[in-house]
Order: sequence, then structure tokens, then C-alpha cells
Amino acid sequence: MSWFKRTDAIPDPDDPDIDSDFTYAPVEATDGRSAVKTEGLWTKCPGCRTILFKAELEANLNVCPKCGYHFKIHARQRMDLLLDPGYTLVDGNLRSTDPLKFTDIKSYKSRLAAAQKHTGLNDALLTALGTIGPHQVVFCAMEYSFIGGSMGAVVGELIARAIDRSLATRHPLVIVSASGGARMMEGVVSLMQLAKIATGLAQLDEARIPYICLLTDPTTGGITASFAMLGDLNIAEPGALIGFAGPRVIEQTIRQKLPEGFQRSEFLLEHGFLDAVVPRTELKPYIIRALDFLSNPAA
Repeated sequence: MSWFKRTDAIPDPDDPDIDSDFTYAPVEATDGRSAVKTEGLWTKCPGCRTILFKAELEANLNVCPKCGYHFKIHARQRMDLLLDPGYTLVDGNLRSTDPLKFTDIKSYKSRLAAAQKHTGLNDALLTALGTIGPHQVVFCAMEYSFIGGSMGAVVGELIARAIDRSLATRHPLVIVSASGGARMMEGVVSLMQLAKIATGLAQLDEARIPYICLLTDPTTGGITASFAMLGDLNIAEPGALIGFAGPRVIEQTIRQKLPEGFQRSEFLLEHGFLDAVVPRTELKPYIIRALDFLSNPAA
């Protein structure tokens, strides 16, 4: 039965007898012996329940190769995906305060500190100046893992500043939304951001500067009720949850069973709330083509 015995030696990747396409798991030393580390190398697709190798999933832009399920990705990954290399982050020094001294299970101040430590960001939005193909753009991406991507005073101010930059440079504005809504720990201060941003976007419209909004999973609450639905072009990723109130709240209010796929991007496209549903692998060329038309209407 010696055929199945395992040696401590690690296969040499330069060995001509070894398949060059094969990927070895990371190896850790334990008590002087080699051990293969497999924890964290695999994940289960929520769509089709297939077990996926994480490296292959990441190579496919975090889209399941079996069923096309779009995994959530971080704001910085959005920028790397859509912007050309060499973009510049701006306005990253703003931090939220605690105007209401809000406390529920935890204090708002402790939630902010934990989110900042976990994400490495000051708040739930990143702004960058860069290019998408031949187009100079002002680009914003929301970070859902920062208190659910909620919009407080800082997120509202960052978007307002991005609008001001677009007005000053006449570069198109692109926003990627991923949020649970307004940040209620800041009360009316967070709700005031909706009016401030909507006013700025109206100025963009008057100046005929293109604004594209990409809605990702999830985009709900006050974000949907404000800038996420005010784009010259509103597009979404497949399967994204988009709505104001959640399905459970709506069912309890109207006392009716909602149709299958309600509030998903395909349902909204069918009912005229979106202009297009675009897979993640096709997003960048789609936005470039859209900016070609929006930046040059005569064409």
C-alpha cells in the first residue's frame, strides 16, 4: 500500500514532468515539517452552490464561471476594474463625526472606529481622477463593508466635491453605488445630503456634462431615492438588489406576495427603471462606448 504514501518533499515547479498549469496550495512549516494550507482557498457560490477555487474566481473578476453570479467587490477593486492604471485618489482626508452622540447596541463613534480599522478607509466612498479609455473622468465608488455603504455627511460631501470637480473640468462623472441607504446614526444630517447631491447633479445636467451611475448589489434606501437614479445613463450588474424599501416591508404593507425576482436588476430593466444590465466583464467597454456618445452628441 505504499502507492498512496505522502512524502514531505514539495514538488519542484520547474520539473519538466510537472504540469505547468497546476497550482500548488501555500505551504506552512509546522514543527519542522511541511504542511499544505487549504483554508480560505475555496468558496461556495450563493447562486449555484458550486465550490469554487478562489484564484480562478478572482481571475474571472469575481463572477461565478458556472452560473454568472456576481460576487460583491470592494471600492478599490471597482477602480482597478474600470479605471486605467495611474488614477489619483482625492479628498480622502474627510472623517465622519458623531453630531448626535448616537448609541444603540454600540456607540456610533465605536462603529466608525471599527469600520475604519476593518476597511482602511475614512468613510464609505472613494473618489479618484483618472481615465476610462480615452475619457478623463471623475470617479466615485462606494464601499459596502463600511457600515453598509451608508451615506452620512462625509459621503454626501465627497459626492458634492466630485460634482464640483466635474463642473470645473467638464469631465464626466461616474458613480458606482453599493449602499443600504442613508446613515441614520447622523439623523437629519444624512437626509440633507440627498438634496445637496440632487442640486449638484441638476447643475451638471444644465452644463450638459455626462453622469453615469452603475448600480451594484445592493443599492437601496436613500441612495436609490437620490443620485443612484438620476444618471443620464443608469446601468446595473446582473442580479443586483435595487429598491427603496425591502421586499419584506413591502409585502407586509400591501399584504400581497411579490413576483419572483422583484427588485432585481433584470426586473427593473423590464419595467423601465434601468437603461441596461451589463455583466461585469463587459462594463468597461460599455462605459467607454456610452461616454463616446454622451460626450459627443452630434456623433
